[in-house]
Amino acid sequence: MPKRPEVPESMIDRLVAVAAELPQAYAERAWVGTRWRVGKATFAHVFGGEDGLFRITLRGDPEEVAAFEHLGMPYFRAGWGGNVIGLVLDDRTDWDEVVELFTISYCIQAPAKLAREVEERLGSGD
Repeated sequence: MPKRPEVPESMIDRLVAVAAELPQAYAERAWVGTRWRVGKATFAHVFGGEDGLFRITLRGDPEEVAAFEHLGMPYFRAGWGGNVIGLVLDDRTDWDEVVELFTISYCIQAPAKLAREVEERLGSGD
């Protein structure tokens, strides 16, 4: 089996910075790569694939997941966990979009009170 590459620290650092703005979000090593959780719920997972590509998976609304799936590369639908958006991360990645999807995924998985805090902050433009 081919070896999976480690996710570059620069990618991890970007996601750690976003998670720092999300109440009670934390990162931990996963079976492969790094995952972000709120409580016991995983809302993002970044990892290197056996093909040498780096990917992130995030929770999404069912309609959004279907829409992203139909866009094709760099998007994909993960074959596990239901409403999961996958995105290949490379030199062309739109990190503003990743931040938005990361935050939406957090709000889907977080307890309602924490999600409201983030949504209110975003709605106020802070």
